[in-house]
Amino acid sequence: MFYHKKHLQYYTRPERPDPIYAKNVQELIGGVFGEMTVMMQYLFQGWNCRGPAKYRDMLLDVGTEEIGHIEILATMIAHLLDKAPVSAQEEGVQDAIVGAVMGGQNPRDVIMGTMNPQHAIMSGLGATPSDSVGYPWNGRFMVSSGNLLADFRSNLHAESQGRLQAVRLYEMSDDPGVKDTLSFLIARDTMHQNLWLAAIEDLEDSGLETTPVPGAFPQNLEKSEHSYQFWNHSEGEQSAEGRWAKGKSMDGKGEFEYVANPQPLGPEPEPGPPHPKLYGTGK
Repeated sequence: MFYHKKHLQYYTRPERPDPIYAKNVQELIGGVFGEMTVMMQYLFQGWNCRGPAKYRDMLLDVGTEEIGHIEILATMIAHLLDKAPVSAQEEGVQDAIVGAVMGGQNPRDVIMGTMNPQHAIMSGLGATPSDSVGYPWNGRFMVSSGNLLADFRSNLHAESQGRLQAVRLYEMSDDPGVKDTLSFLIARDTMHQNLWLAAIEDLEDSGLETTPVPGAFPQNLEKSEHSYQFWNHSEGEQSAEGRWAKGKSMDGKGEFEYVANPQPLGPEPEPGPPHPKLYGTGK
C-alpha cells in the first residue's frame, strides 16, 4: 500500500516561469532514463524478487522514493508553466526565429519545435508522462529480468545516465530555485549509484550470483577457448593497452588474451535454391 504525504521530499520553487525549460525537464520524468523508468524498474524488481528479504525491501524502498521524485519534477514543471506570458516564450526563441527567417524557415515551425505544445493543449500547463520531445513513456524502457545481478547492473546504468542528464539540465538553468531542486535530485542519484555498486558487491560476496550472469549456466557448455579472448576488429592495436586485453579475467576464472588478427571460425554459407512460390514458378 502506498500512502501519500502532502509535503514534497524536497523542493524549492522556480523564481520565474520558463515554458521552454519546462519542456526540457520532461526528459527527467518520462525519458528512457527518467524517474518513471527507475520507479517502475525498481518496484517491479522488488515485487518479483525471490531472493533474500533485504533485497526486496531495498528495491521497494528506492522504487517508492522515485515516486516522490516524479512529484517533485511535475511540481517544478507546473510552476515553470504557471502564468508564463507569451512574451517569455517569444523572448526564449527570438534568436532562433531570426535565424530561421534568415535561413528561409517558417518561424512558427521553430517556435513549435522549441516549446512543448502538449503543455498547453493536452495537460493544461502541467507535466505529462513523456520525454522532452513528447514521446510517451512506455514499459519497454524498464528492466526486470528476475536475475538480481543483471538487474542491479541495469539499475547502476540507469542511475548513471539519469544523473548525467540531471547535471546537464542543472548547467542549462540560471534559476536559483530550479538549480537548488536539481541539486537535491543529483545528490540522491549519487546515493543510488553508490547503492547499486554496494548491492552488486553484496550479492556477489554472498555467492547468490556471480559473473558471468547467469552464474548457474555451466561454463563447460560454452566454447571456453573463446571466453576470455579480446578480438581486435578495427584498425590499430591501441585496444591492447587496456585491462581487458591481458591479465586475470574479472571473474577470476581465466586469463585475458589479445587476438590482434582474428579470423573467421565458420564456413562460408551455402544458401539453398529459392523457394519456387516466392518467384511465381511453382505451386
